[in-house]
Amino acid sequence: MKKSTFFSDFKKFIAKGNVLDLAVGVVVGGAFNKIVTALVNDIIMPLVGLATGGQSIADLKWIIKEAVYAEDGVTVLSAENALKYGDFLQTIIDFLIIALTVFCVLRVMMRVKTLTEKKEKEEAEAIEAAKEPTPPAETTEDILKDIRELLKK
Repeated sequence: MKKSTFFSDFKKFIAKGNVLDLAVGVVVGGAFNKIVTALVNDIIMPLVGLATGGQSIADLKWIIKEAVYAEDGVTVLSAENALKYGDFLQTIIDFLIIALTVFCVLRVMMRVKTLTEKKEKEEAEAIEAAKEPTPPAETTEDILKDIRELLKK
């Protein structure tokens, strides 16, 4: 009986289609994330900034304690303490747009899959129906025989 080694098991695991599909999904998902983030940061957020008076949502914050500066006005003696809720809001908007986009893509994919399966099912039924022998058509002679039998009764 041959013992399986760690590397041979790992090779079998990697060779499975599901793992390769997952790897492709992760790479494509990362690229997709960059696209959506660019859409949010470069297109949507500037438009939202117009609605908020030109201020970026990412810059919104609630200052708990102001920064303390030295007499020169440049050197910071005590850093500002603030809740930066604007970044959080922007992350939520980013998430919602990604979720909406993924939902739309999956919905289209499922619709295409459903239509494809329906078409394949109809084609299979048509092939199955073509395989079934059709009853022979009645000839005029058969009809006349049936009439003669009815008249005899």
